[in-house]
Amino acid sequence: MTMSTEQANWFCDTFAKLVSNVGQSVLGKEQTIKLVLTAMLSEGHVLLEDAPGTGKTMLARSLAATVRGSNSRIQFTPDLLPSDVTGITIYDQRSGQFDFHHGPIFANLVLADEINRASPKTQSALLEVMEEGRVTVDGTTYPQARPFMVIATQNPIEQAGTYRLPEAQLDRFLIKTSIGYPDREATVALLSGSTQRDRSAALNAIITTEAVVEMAELATTVHVDTAVLEYVAALCEATRDSADTRLGVSVRGALAMVRAAKVWAASQGRNYVLPDDIKELAPHVFTHRLVLDPEAEFTGTTAEQVIASVLRKVPAPTRRGDEDSAEAESKDQDEH
Repeated sequence: MTMSTEQANWFCDTFAKLVSNVGQSVLGKEQTIKLVLTAMLSEGHVLLEDAPGTGKTMLARSLAATVRGSNSRIQFTPDLLPSDVTGITIYDQRSGQFDFHHGPIFANLVLADEINRASPKTQSALLEVMEEGRVTVDGTTYPQARPFMVIATQNPIEQAGTYRLPEAQLDRFLIKTSIGYPDREATVALLSGSTQRDRSAALNAIITTEAVVEMAELATTVHVDTAVLEYVAALCEATRDSADTRLGVSVRGALAMVRAAKVWAASQGRNYVLPDDIKELAPHVFTHRLVLDPEAEFTGTTAEQVIASVLRKVPAPTRRGDEDSAEAESKDQDEH
């Protein structure tokens, strides 16, 4: 069943309210806020990479304040252990049993601050829970609540004390984006309120976790035409065939793109995905999944350039089958 026009309009209005609420504390970064919300409603995770002091942590806190659910913060450091993230089993002498003490990863929204300052072993502790929504400790599996989202921040790898995230870890993030420095107008507004140390503390929660799950499930009903699916597959294949890459976009990356495109379309009041949605999201969904060929990396080629080249070379579908079929289904539903 395809999302109706009325449902698409409701989704669009609610999405806009979420963007506006978060935007009260993260000034002048509407596009980044939209991308993070798209990841949340796609039931995916976000990696924010930028220089220190650009508002990465503030964005994560603002989103947590907007959603009425549990949230936690993990400060990643070189001495952080996997059990500090997932939890640990402790023997209770009174009961004579082993009790599991849940770690901070058990929350609806988890801020993994400076994730690339922890060792690869600790970073790998996130792999299972980010992909499967569960944690296994000492042979026992503990399910994660819905919604569940990790917002990880990292400083550029050139900075001291950082570790490069492994490819398997990067592939778990649906979107990678940056915030960047605010423009002059936003900077002045921030400076005028400099006495307020945490702008996110003033935000009110405007949506429940149950509503987030409802929106996520509704987004799955957005129509995606076969031509658009073929376009996504062709883009992924082109990244693998590129002479500049050693590893292209995985199947997980292709699935992530389709999920994100459905939410992106619904956030604009449409119940069908357009090729333009794919083009707009590609730099954020695909780029961090590429592993460049060493020679290409040595000559200064970037993953962003590879994705831009692939988007130019792979022809996008031009027929309107995706839009027409979705509108036909929507009208049929409205009539009944």
